[in-house]
Amino acid sequence: MELLTIIIIAVGLSMDALAVSISSGLVIPDVNASHGIKIGLFFGLFQAVMPILGWLAGTTVRQYIVPVDHWIAFILLGAVGAKMIHEAVADHKNEKPLDPSQNKVLLLLSVATSIDALAVGLSFAMLGVPLFPAVLIIGVTTFLISGAGVYAGKHASAAAGKFVEVLGGIILIAIGLKILLQHLLQG
Repeated sequence: MELLTIIIIAVGLSMDALAVSISSGLVIPDVNASHGIKIGLFFGLFQAVMPILGWLAGTTVRQYIVPVDHWIAFILLGAVGAKMIHEAVADHKNEKPLDPSQNKVLLLLSVATSIDALAVGLSFAMLGVPLFPAVLIIGVTTFLISGAGVYAGKHASAAAGKFVEVLGGIILIAIGLKILLQHLLQG
């Protein structure tokens, strides 16, 4: 897999974390550098660990999946992208905002926003993508984007968070479609 594709996947994966970071910037009073760093570290770490877990699962069953790996990657990325889009447009009016500066809340948000990275790690294993560079790129990208998102949230409206999450979903669906088409056109 090309470096540019991995970077695009990293940006796509970080969009749900960005949306949560923007929301965090909206609700945290007196946002400062420590908020951005802490939220970025949590999200970046989880976005890096989840593909490792997915990759480990994928390597144990790879021999059985290789004949249909492109379909699985397409379905997983497409499903995650569609879920992101659905969550962005779903009605959340009656939900009370959580305080993302609390560790236990941040832990839950980090897990929730990184589940899609697990599916990407599984796809990486099936496609033979070298794990360490991909995980490093995903973690650092998410850290930077999430940290910046906290500050952006301080100055943004709630609608911006929905837009970036929809954009992230579209990016993941497009990557899945690209993988599928590459394999179908080669074979």
